[in-house]
Amino acid sequence: MKKLLMMLIFVMAFSANADAQGFLKRLKDRAVERVKQKVEDKVDREVSKASDEVLDGEKSSKKSSKNSEDAESGDETSDPQTSTSSDFKRGEVILFQDDFTAETVGEFPSKWDLLDGNAEVKTIGGVKAVEVTNNGVITPLIKEKGAYLPEEFTIEYEFYYWTGGKDDIGSNDMKLTLASNTDRSRWAGYYGDGVAFCLVHGVYDTLDHHYAYNNGNGNETKDTRFEYKFKKGWNKVALSFNKRALKVYINGQRIVNLPRVLQPTWMSFQVPYEYENLTFIRNVVIAKGAVALYDRNEQSMTAVEKAIAETGKFVTNNILFETGKATLKPESMEEIQKVADYMKKNPQARFEVQGHTDNQGSDKVNDPLSQQRAEAVVKALEGLGCDPFNMRAVGKGSHEPVADNKTEAGRAKNRRVEFIKK
Repeated sequence: MKKLLMMLIFVMAFSANADAQGFLKRLKDRAVERVKQKVEDKVDREVSKASDEVLDGEKSSKKSSKNSEDAESGDETSDPQTSTSSDFKRGEVILFQDDFTAETVGEFPSKWDLLDGNAEVKTIGGVKAVEVTNNGVITPLIKEKGAYLPEEFTIEYEFYYWTGGKDDIGSNDMKLTLASNTDRSRWAGYYGDGVAFCLVHGVYDTLDHHYAYNNGNGNETKDTRFEYKFKKGWNKVALSFNKRALKVYINGQRIVNLPRVLQPTWMSFQVPYEYENLTFIRNVVIAKGAVALYDRNEQSMTAVEKAIAETGKFVTNNILFETGKATLKPESMEEIQKVADYMKKNPQARFEVQGHTDNQGSDKVNDPLSQQRAEAVVKALEGLGCDPFNMRAVGKGSHEPVADNKTEAGRAKNRRVEFIKK
């Protein structure tokens, strides 16, 4: 009985231990399975993330490439090209202006004259503008005969540009011509003696933009191309002429900068070919005044010539002396050289060289000092090859001030040398 009981206990213990071991094994297997599943899930997530990044990169690359293509294609969403300057300023006095708002659609614009072809007021996008067709040439209707453009003026206008979507029209050009003659009965043309400047810009998908000009040197017309991607729709062109310098701006950016061009006399628009519903112009303004001339040195040779031509004298504050003496400072020679160049270029011209002082000190000191300074300038000019026969030194002392001697700025202006042409 006792042995039977012990055997039962042993069997039960062995059974319990086997179950425990089975339980532990099953527990271990489950733990391993969970860990394995977590690893697989993590790997799946990383792969998915990496895949998304690759796809996003491809999308970004495609988008960037598309933007680049759009920018290069010159479509209506891309910005026009830029340049180095946007210093345009309309002249102060308006001589001619027409926005066509008061015109009757279907009629020839009342403020214009027709030299060739056809022109008619139409609407485009609900806005009135003039369309020029059939090799048309139009010019502002100015009652006075001959030249009407002053030596300083600005011209502004807007034109409609097509970047595509127009079938079977090829390319078209629009020409703004500034004539240099006084015959306003016919178009001055594109090249030749009668043209000071002509701007040619394509109205439909052409890169053949260029300008021709005459700088007065042998009446040779020069032709220069320029690249510009116009935006679809209205584009603004502005031109400034100041005595000799001509600048052109498109949409606010300067694309033409010529230092010397013949003086223009009158203007016209010319559109070749016979396409309709293509070339539109609006908001034309001509004004007196222009963008200021840029001189590398205000007292350059050109400035000497200009001053003498306009006033008969050249006045400078750049000839300097040692304080209280008639000794020229070395930096004065650059200015004296410019005057010498003019005198040698014009050997028949005679000058009175005047020395002026401020009112610091007495006349007893200033009068002879100004005379000695004038003589020092004449001597320097003689040393540079100028004929002394054509110069006479005169000391004016402080008796002819041009500014207030109560301020240092005024006294600096009064300390000057004047070259009076006789």
